[in-house]
Amino acid sequence: MVVILLFMVVMAGFAGWWLLRQGLADKPWLEVGIAGNAEWTGQASRPIAKIGLAAFLAVAGSLFALLVSAYFMRMGLADWRPLPMPIVLWFSTGLLMLSSIALHTTVVAARRAELDGIRSGLLAAGVSSLAFLAGQLLAWRELAASGYFTAANPAGAFFYLVTAIHGLHMLGGLVALGRTAARAFATPAGSAPAMAALRLSVELCATYWHFLLLVWLVLFSLLMRWTDDLIEICRALLT
Repeated sequence: MVVILLFMVVMAGFAGWWLLRQGLADKPWLEVGIAGNAEWTGQASRPIAKIGLAAFLAVAGSLFALLVSAYFMRMGLADWRPLPMPIVLWFSTGLLMLSSIALHTTVVAARRAELDGIRSGLLAAGVSSLAFLAGQLLAWRELAASGYFTAANPAGAFFYLVTAIHGLHMLGGLVALGRTAARAFATPAGSAPAMAALRLSVELCATYWHFLLLVWLVLFSLLMRWTDDLIEICRALLT
């Protein structure tokens, strides 16, 4: 339970830090200016979209927290047999890191209105994300070939469950990433309103990918049994 609370605190801290960076605490009614002479740039819709993403991340973070909690409780029973983790998971983890880094560089390019940098960054993030999913499928195939099916071992069932749910979140993100890439290639150079909308889409995709990377690192540490000592400490504190 202590580990779950720590995980949720980390997720809440991440969401709070991100929301503060978006300027949601600003007071636009105190700014001086004439509304009629101001050019509309789409800024009014930005907090709405980012608040919506923050709400979705809170729900998704709660779902993964429940999965982690169930994982901790189930692994304490006698029939739990840890799985040999496929080596390909190391490569897929590196690919997810690369996609997150690529989207971070894309955000930098979007803030500088560098259209070529945005396009190349989105393509790099998409390719590395698809390669990550392919690596997950290879891990599934390797475990299935070794006889670790979902019904044979609770550890195997949890492995397929958590990786499948994370993969579904990744697929949903790839849909948004594909739409952002299509918008990037359709955006003409020098169009300020179009670049503002494109920048918003890139920032949302980057935030979502950073979230997916953070969740996967937590799941990866659980699957690799790096947290076994921490789990034993938490159990000792609760008894």
